[in-house]
Amino acid sequence: MKEQELTATIERIKELEAQQEEINAELEGLKDTMKAYMVSQNAEKMLIGGYKVNYTKYVTNRFDTKAFKVDHEALYAQYTKATQARRFTIS
Repeated sequence: MKEQELTATIERIKELEAQQEEINAELEGLKDTMKAYMVSQNAEKMLIGGYKVNYTKYVTNRFDTKAFKVDHEALYAQYTKATQARRFTIS
């Protein structure tokens, strides 16, 4: 590819990323509106216009790696491994 084509590709990527950010912001706003309404109705589940809408509580258990590392540094080091990855950025 020529530099002009690559520049056009980068510009299109940046344009689409900006659109994606706008869409994500609007989507989160709409979801927040629905959540607020459900909370105001004290409802975890609703049937609205044929759609089942759920906003339910749940519990997850997550491993606290920071606390484990502080309490068991040697064991943490024993089970930690380096991995290789690639990151694509445009600035």
